[in-house]
This record gives sequence, C-alpha cells and structure tokens, in this order.
Amino acid sequence: MTQYASKDNLAEVRRVFIRRHSIATRLTHWINVLCLSFLLLSGLQIFNAHPELYWGHYGANGDPAVLTIGSAGEGDSARGFLRVAGIELPTTGVLGVSTAEEEQTKRAFPAWATLPSFQNLAAGRRWHFFFAWLFVINGVIYLGFGVLSGHFRRDLAPTARELSPRHLGREVIDHARLRFPQGEEAKHYNALQKLTYLTVIGVLLPLMVLTGLTMSPGVDAALPVLVDIFGGRQSARTIHFLTASFLMVFVIVHIAMVILSGTWNNIRSMITGRYAIKEKDTRP
Repeated sequence: MTQYASKDNLAEVRRVFIRRHSIATRLTHWINVLCLSFLLLSGLQIFNAHPELYWGHYGANGDPAVLTIGSAGEGDSARGFLRVAGIELPTTGVLGVSTAEEEQTKRAFPAWATLPSFQNLAAGRRWHFFFAWLFVINGVIYLGFGVLSGHFRRDLAPTARELSPRHLGREVIDHARLRFPQGEEAKHYNALQKLTYLTVIGVLLPLMVLTGLTMSPGVDAALPVLVDIFGGRQSARTIHFLTASFLMVFVIVHIAMVILSGTWNNIRSMITGRYAIKEKDTRP
C-alpha cells in the first residue's frame, strides 16, 4: 500500500494516508450501490403483485404460504399484518396498509419503498431485469479483477491465526464495544470483514442470481436442472426474497460501521482510495 504522510503531525502520533482500495474495487462498489438500490425498490414492486411466499412447485391464492403480507377489513377499519409460519404480527401504517398524505393504501409495501411508486408490475419487472443484468456484468468484472490481481488471495483470504476462536472472539468483543482497528491493523480487513465479504460474494450473491434465473420460464426451459436444485420455482422465489433480505441486513450493518468508524475517512477511501490511519511517529 502506498503511504502519504500528512502535514498535521502530532507530537507522538502522525496521520498517514494509505492506498486502501484499487480503482476497480471502487468503481464496481459504486455500481453495486446503484444496482442494489434499484433492485430492492423494483423487487418490492414485483412482490406487491402477489405478496405471499410458498415452498415447492406451486403457489396461488388458497395455497398454504410460508409468508404473507396482507390486509383485512375496509376503510378506517383496515389493518395490515405480517404472517410468518402461522404467526401474525400487526403492521398497520407500513406493511399491508400504509398511510400517505392521510390516505390509506392497501398494498404489501408502501409507495415510498417501491419503484415505480404506483402499482405497476410490468414497469417494476423492466427496472428489475435491467439492473439485474447490469449487476451480474459488474460482478463478473469484479470477480475477474479479484482473481487476476490477487485481490481475493491478498485481501480477503483469512489466515489460520485470524480464524482461531480466540482471535475471532476478541474481534467480536471489540466490534461490540465499537473499538475499531488502529495503526498497522487498520491497513487491511479484519477477520470478521473478510468472512462477511466472502459470505456475501460466495453465498448470498450467487444464490440471489441463481434463484432469480430459476424464476424465468425461458431459463427453466434451457436449464430445467435449476428448478430441481431449488425444489421448485416457488421455493426459488422464497429463497430469492430471503437472500435479498439478508443482503439488506448486511447493507444496514455495513453503513452503520462506516458511520461509527469514521464516515468521511471511509467514504474518501472508496472515492479516492486514500484512507487515513494514525501511527506512532518514530522519526528523530
């Protein structure tokens, strides 16, 4: 990593800029941000057309659902609910029945959370498919760069010491106490970051892409084995929804860590590549 010493040195500690992210990593990161944002909003629009999830090959009104976001009643007595495995939770005001400009709307996800805001399945599918393919192409470029440049081996592969229970336990405690790496340790990803990124790259994203393809009749005709792998198109749809939910949890935690560990420093490193760390000044 290239280092740049800043002019605002302290008596015993100086701030040093390191080159933390390559230009390929930065570009693909921001394209992912764009794609995932549109995929989430358009995906919720598509889900609104039939806000129930099933397991197996079939799913329609009257079939037992593993998850339902719906509403009951009419007018002022309308109420929204989330039903998971027979357990029902009230969600009036957001899910099932949303309130906007003092008007109630009966839909699974509210207008502000979907693209387009009005109910339109065809438009939602067009937005979703466009950014899905852009996301896949961007992912292939990132994977190619990661393999050819050694990024995966050098920056994301955890060492045996990092995988030891003692080391992982200490990192979990440090994160819970909001104690983030300093000095030399801040120059590279820690074990929790490596394991999280590898899980997202190697498990969640492939699952999301493959289950999305499984829901396509055209792909089913060309690759019927996908339907068998996931146990049916409805199972694939459920896994797709759950995978997207886990990704959103990852994004929320990721943003929280960016803010808590230094908002501007982290954003600058993902824009310019330069990341500031503090080191002991050993100069005479």
